[in-house]
Amino acid sequence: MVHPVPVGRMTVEEYFDFEEQQTSAKHEYVDGEVFAMAGPTRRHNTIAGNIYMRLRTAARGGPCRVHIAEVKLRADPVIYYPDVMVACGAAPEDERIEDAPCLVVEVLSPSTQATDRREKLLVYKRMPSIRGYYIVDQMQRRVDAHVRRADGTWAHQAVVEQGSLPVPCTPLDVMLTLDEIYEDVTLPTPEERLRLREEEAAYL
Repeated sequence: MVHPVPVGRMTVEEYFDFEEQQTSAKHEYVDGEVFAMAGPTRRHNTIAGNIYMRLRTAARGGPCRVHIAEVKLRADPVIYYPDVMVACGAAPEDERIEDAPCLVVEVLSPSTQATDRREKLLVYKRMPSIRGYYIVDQMQRRVDAHVRRADGTWAHQAVVEQGSLPVPCTPLDVMLTLDEIYEDVTLPTPEERLRLREEEAAYL
């Protein structure tokens, strides 16, 4: 992915009107500033799709809704497009958004790593509905899971190579394994990983 391109400043209402007029490109809203999003790589898309399919299958017939990269997450003063999002509470009246998800998943890209690990982590931790935020690497089998404990504090766990993660959304009773996340994914060679890491450093 390329670096997000700033489009300009808008009110929330102007942003929604602007976004409705777009035919392909998507934009995120951060405290009045609008940024164009680039399209994902095939690897990124496969990982997000694997996660979505596993969670959508588990949620079928129940009260939980699972979205992949098309429904907006509104957490004033920001509006994001999470790669995967699960919500199990009452649905907002606005069909374009979720405002109280229980799980958010972002798949890392060179241009988004700093935002996903810092800015979005802080935003998601402030949302009382969110029980888990999973950051998925697309260059190695690794998921950084940030999970809210019962007392409201947050715990971080890195699951690497093998293992599974619970989906912290009642009433979903499902584990998400790394084998499921990385099914049919060809990870980059060491040389490609080095090149991508160098590109990644340029955005930090």
